[in-house]
Amino acid sequence: MIKIKNKNLIGYKFIDLFSGIGGFHYALSSFGAECVFASEWDINAAATYYQNFNLKPQGDITKIREIDIPTHDILCGGFPCQAFSISGKQKGFEDTRGTLFFDIARIAEYHKPKVLFLENVKNLSKHDEGKTLKTIIKTLENLNYTVFYQVLNASNFGLPQNRERIYIVAFRNDIKCSKFNFPIPPNNPVCLLDILEENPKNAKVIIRDDIEIYKKYKPQKTLFNEMTLLNKPIQIGKVNKGGQGERIYHPLGHAITLSAYGGGVGSKTGLYLIEGKIRKLSPRECARVQGFPDDFILNKTDTQSYKQFGNSVSINVLQSVLTEIAKIIKANE
Repeated sequence: MIKIKNKNLIGYKFIDLFSGIGGFHYALSSFGAECVFASEWDINAAATYYQNFNLKPQGDITKIREIDIPTHDILCGGFPCQAFSISGKQKGFEDTRGTLFFDIARIAEYHKPKVLFLENVKNLSKHDEGKTLKTIIKTLENLNYTVFYQVLNASNFGLPQNRERIYIVAFRNDIKCSKFNFPIPPNNPVCLLDILEENPKNAKVIIRDDIEIYKKYKPQKTLFNEMTLLNKPIQIGKVNKGGQGERIYHPLGHAITLSAYGGGVGSKTGLYLIEGKIRKLSPRECARVQGFPDDFILNKTDTQSYKQFGNSVSINVLQSVLTEIAKIIKANE
């Protein structure tokens, strides 16, 4: 998490859709904005959210009327990417019915917030040969928004995790914004070793007879700090056949993309050679590679924590984008 010196969004209100455990909440709150509504259908994620923010997310957004949602300036959310059944027909809402993006659109049409700030998987830009993204953009433009988007990687924003996501920013047309600049990644050297816990009790150690370390990789930490090109995972071995969840990485590189699902002995976090042991990351380490501070209260169940951080947004990236959003908002006051 980046320490924000200027609370440029004090007095602004936001809603947190598909809120998960609150990555957007943390990011916007760091700028002084106030969350007035959250929605999350997963009861375990909602419980973690409530523990940390003392705000109980409402349930399934598809069952919540837009009139029952408070007025807000910013609508944010990492909406699930469902297949658009008839995307690309340029029929506005008709192209998005049956998808969760439709709920974003209907709420935006009713409340007309100044800004929409959305996050999704990188492949959204290629889904259905690009028609899905075009439908999203066209729908928002028909609602009188100017839309910008870009794929950003958490690895380039001070987090030791390879996580590429598409970020969509839309300004209401009365907000003067002929051009929006997504943040230039600082690309400062950072590695997994920087955020590891000391002897974590709940990081699963892997003991097997089919572990193979095939690279005698011995990078020097001083050398690492001079090379930004090492801001990526460094595979040094494998378990079994080396499929997904069976690859071993060096802690002087980055973590692989955290996942809520996936198989293999290193499922959800990947495997790492740390102090002579092959192990997964602990839930706290997963929180750190997503940018959550150490005072963030973890779910009591490790299984749920892994799932929740695998589904979460990367806070540092959100904050960097919000810095640019805040510039536009303040310039229009």
